[in-house]
Amino acid sequence: MNITYRFLVFQSLVVLPFLLGAGIRRIRGQSWATGMTKRLVNVNLVAIEPVVALWSTWGLVLTAQLAVLPVAGLILVSAGFLLGMAAGKVLGLDTRRKAAFHVSSSLSNHGFTMGAFFCYLVLGERGLGLSSVFLAYFMPFVFLVIFPYAHRKSSRAAGGIPSAGEFFLSLKNMPLYAVIGATVLLVLGIERPRVPFPLDAFIMLSMVLYYFALGLSFDPALRGAGAGEHAALFSIKFVAVPSLCAVVLACVHLDPAIETVILIQSFMPAAIYSVVAAVLFDLEAEFASTLFVVSTAAFIVLVLPVLWFSGGFLRNMIM
Repeated sequence: MNITYRFLVFQSLVVLPFLLGAGIRRIRGQSWATGMTKRLVNVNLVAIEPVVALWSTWGLVLTAQLAVLPVAGLILVSAGFLLGMAAGKVLGLDTRRKAAFHVSSSLSNHGFTMGAFFCYLVLGERGLGLSSVFLAYFMPFVFLVIFPYAHRKSSRAAGGIPSAGEFFLSLKNMPLYAVIGATVLLVLGIERPRVPFPLDAFIMLSMVLYYFALGLSFDPALRGAGAGEHAALFSIKFVAVPSLCAVVLACVHLDPAIETVILIQSFMPAAIYSVVAAVLFDLEAEFASTLFVVSTAAFIVLVLPVLWFSGGFLRNMIM
């Protein structure tokens, strides 16, 4: 697939399903939209993402440098969290609002709906497989770091923190288990079958379902964050963290594809799990929702075109 065509497909798979979901929400109402959103997200996590993660990771060549990827993910979200703490003090936010900002600054959309798919656009199936390994950090970090932090900062714990058993048995972890399963197959020397596999179709279906679900859940009346807060998050997500990442990568010597995946992922906007954490632990969900939506829109409208078309940034990475 031509690289420009891939870019146009990426844009359409984000914007069109989101607009469709938002339109249907207006027709069917909030209650129906909320229930459908949960069902669509669960279908993706249980039936689609695990298949993509297993197939793409299984196709990798096992090297010691693969272990760098989840470590890099942890470093990126940790850097965002620390920068968010500094910005929260400057902004003078109250406790719950500040905690929501910290979480939004930390968690980024590294998954199939943004970062991993963008890596696929640039590097093909290998980029997708490397992104699946990169994402191995995400669910343990959310459940073991972000949720406990949100719990401590909340005025009330709505639902509490999942137990270790609930975490390991949750179907939402199926993509993580698929990566682990593929890694075991690689270690055992079991080769992936040489058969045609509709990877593009699975990825596109996942994108459509996720952004349609996001459209269903979006309330355009939300006015939760001000210009200063959006500007601070923009500076963290799209300037500070990528700059720090570029400096570190310039000082190390990794496989160019691994470096490219890490650098692409460093530019990603806030993650939907920042909204989930705010909802679970009463950290001003409306505020977290607007940070998520506006940072995603800013990435698509402002950051992504600049990365794609200015000075050969992405072209140099795929040469």
